[in-house]
Parts: sequence; C-alpha cells; structure tokens
Amino acid sequence: MSNDWYKKTAHEIRDAVRAKKVTALEVTESHLARIEDVDGKVKAFTDVWADAARNQAKAVDARIKNGEDVGVLAGVPIGLKDVFCTKRGTTTCCSKILKGYRSPFDGTAVERLQNAGAVFLGKLNMDEFAMGSSTENSSVQITRNPWNLDCVPGGSSGGSAAAIAADECAITLGSDTGGSIRQPAACVGCVGIKPTYGRISRYGLVAFASSLDQIGPFTKDVEDTAIALNVMCGRDPKDSTSADLAVPDFTKSLKADVSGLRIGLPKEYYTDALNAEMREKIMDAVKVLERQGAKVVEVSLPHTDYAIAVYYIICTAEASANLARFDGVRYGYRAPGVGSTQELYTRTKTDGYGPEVRRRIMLGTYVLSSGYYDAYYLKAQKVRSLIRKDFTDAFEKCDVVLTPTSPTAAFKIGEKSANPLEMYLSDIYTISVNLAGIPGLSMPCGLVASGLPAGIQIMAKPFDEETILRVAYTYEQKRGFEMGTPTAVK
Repeated sequence: MSNDWYKKTAHEIRDAVRAKKVTALEVTESHLARIEDVDGKVKAFTDVWADAARNQAKAVDARIKNGEDVGVLAGVPIGLKDVFCTKRGTTTCCSKILKGYRSPFDGTAVERLQNAGAVFLGKLNMDEFAMGSSTENSSVQITRNPWNLDCVPGGSSGGSAAAIAADECAITLGSDTGGSIRQPAACVGCVGIKPTYGRISRYGLVAFASSLDQIGPFTKDVEDTAIALNVMCGRDPKDSTSADLAVPDFTKSLKADVSGLRIGLPKEYYTDALNAEMREKIMDAVKVLERQGAKVVEVSLPHTDYAIAVYYIICTAEASANLARFDGVRYGYRAPGVGSTQELYTRTKTDGYGPEVRRRIMLGTYVLSSGYYDAYYLKAQKVRSLIRKDFTDAFEKCDVVLTPTSPTAAFKIGEKSANPLEMYLSDIYTISVNLAGIPGLSMPCGLVASGLPAGIQIMAKPFDEETILRVAYTYEQKRGFEMGTPTAVK
C-alpha cells in the first residue's frame, strides 16, 4: 500500500476511502508521518492530536465497514488554526493570555467538518489573536515558508497555509480579517478563499474584528475549496450575522469555461507600487483567461488609497472591545501576586499580550474615546461605505475583479517586523474585500525568479462565490503548469 497519501488532494482521499481503496487510518498515518518528517523545519503545528486523529479515522473506517454514510470528507485530514474553539486540545490564539484554555464546545465550522467525516490532526500556528501578516507575532514559534525556510509564510493564518504547502494536511481552516487567508495562500502557493461575510458561521471563532472576520479553507486545488464550502456554509442560529440564504452546490461551478465573462482590472491596483515581476505573472494569468473567451475591461475603485487607514481604525476599535474580556478574572492567564483590581488588569494584559496586540488595543481604545470617535471611527465607517460602493459600481461593468494578492512574494523573516507600517502594507490588495464584505479567492500563478510563489486574487459581488470558483477552476485547468512540491520540504 502506498504511503504517499499526504500528497493527495482531499477529493482524491475521500474517493479512495469511500471506495475502500485505502483506509482512513492509513491516510491519517501517512499525514502523521509527514508531520513528523517536516514540521520540525516548517513549524506549522502548535499541537498534534495523533492518538485522537487515529481514533477518528478508525471510527470512519468502522462506519464504512457497516455500510453507513460517512460524509463528503470521509477520512480527509484537516488542521485547524488555533483561533477556533474545540473541545479537544487547547484554544489559545497563540497568546500567553489564553495559555492552557480549553473550550467547552466546538465551533460551528469545526462541527460541520467533523460531521462530514473529517479527521482533525491538530492546531496550527498563527499571529497572536490573528494580528499580523507574517506569523512572527505568535507567542509559540515562528512558522517558516516551505518554499524557503528563511521567509515568512504570510499571516495571520501562516500555519494553516504552510501546512497545506508542506503536504501536512489535505485541508486547513483559517480566518480572514484583512487578508489573513488570501495573503498567506499567495505566499506559499496554495488556494485560499475568504467567502462573503455571513456565508460561514463565526460561532466558535475567537473574535478579532467582528464586522470583518470570516472563516475559510486552505486547499491544494479549487475542487477541494468547493467541497469545503459545501460543508461549512449555511445559516446558523448561533450566529446572528450568518446569512439566511440557500447554499448552492459549489462543485457545480467547476466548469472550465469563462466564455463571455467580464474580468475587471482596477487601475488603482496596477500602479508602480506593484512589483514588476509580480505584474508580469498576473498579466500572464489574465492572458490565459482571455484565451478561454473572457473579456478584460478596466474598472476603477477610487477610494482604494483610503483602505489601509480605514481598516486599521475599524479593526483596532473592534479589537479593543473584543479583547477587553481577557482580563485575568474569568479565564486564561492571571498575573500572580497582584494587590488590587487595577493592578490585576494592568499586569495581566501587559504580561499576557504581545507587542502587536497591545499596539492595536491602544490604538483602538484611542479612536473610540470621547472626543475622537467622530473624527476617526465614525469617519472611517463612512469611507468604508464608499469603498463598498466602489465595488458595487465596478460589478456593473464586470463579473469578477482580478488583482494581485500581495504586492511582492514572501519576504524574509525579520525583514519587516521592526516597521509595523511597512508590514501593514502587505495586505494592501486584500483589505478592501473585508471592508466591502465581498468574497475573494487567492490562487498561485507561478513562481518568481527567487523561486517563491506569486498569487492572483479573484473577487466577485456578495454571495457570488460560484463565479469566483468558475474563473479559478478554468485558470487552474488551463494555466499549463503545476506548482510542484516546495523546494525546502522535498
């Protein structure tokens, strides 16, 4: 029996398990061996649930033996970003302030994956409380890019992205507040989607910025993305912001046909700020789609220049409110030897949070404070409405908007950590999607001269993930190259 199941896609594994060509346990053992082999270099996992995963796999095999329905992810090994509440293991958001915290429940997305037959391999590294673009802000470890171990894998879902690229999981789960799925997907050369806000329940996702956060999968190909969305999407009474809309069968969108589809290229994204090599890769991808019958049109998103400023006002304000609960009283870390409530709060938060989280809490508290609310937070929300209207207007002229995912390929570890503003610009092409609440997908479009992946981003109007998947699938089938195994983990 082959032991290279870790190389397979989720749908290949699912089909083989259900056809009894391989057992779920054999697939799980293959992935656990792969983790043992390469994760010491990549450092994607913070906690590996080896025994629990074997037990889950055995349960899947037993159900197959008994002729029971095992779900559309039967035996598929999945890793979870450490921002998802799970009864198994701890949920720490890679922060000292939540070290050792055990959730009493599973989040909705996690529960739906488990009900579909998935096997959970463990928790994955991330920037603390999802605040970062490089996974250097974790209190646990720094995850490394499988294409070059001296480079970052992007963030904040860097562990989830790296685990896919290094073949440690078939699917991983991430969260995206301003690009935290799409930017790392571009950095490591895999597929990552941020669905429309409300498509997937956020119940059980530890909140960073509640009006921006959205859950999504990392996968090896577009078909796996469609399957994962089929499982996780849908109304959840536990989340008042989840959309009460019927969920289509996203796999039906997987048609290699974009004839007559209009692809919008926003002029504000194709400026001198875009790396020349990255521009070349993006335009090569556009030509592939043009050859398949797509029509390219220029569109404008005139308020793009304000997106970074608007995002960092809104997300820090919401973070300030959401993270106030971690005060050393109810759960998580509590500073020892304190003499007053004030000292308890001050020392717990000072010791428990890393510098990036403290920076954002302070900024958010400031913009919400008396005398500054109208000048900053209220004005940012008004500009957010203008950014959303930009996309509404653009989608009257095109069916999808296609842009770079990131202005450059993955950068060196430590290169930007001393300059927060430069780090924030890593998300310049992804942030507007969250502000507008629309769906966006990143997928690889080849390697640049340094041997690192480049990524394209495909966006569509709200709840039109089907068109995104159609375009992505067409490009994947017609692009004429395979990404291959990352050089650092071959």
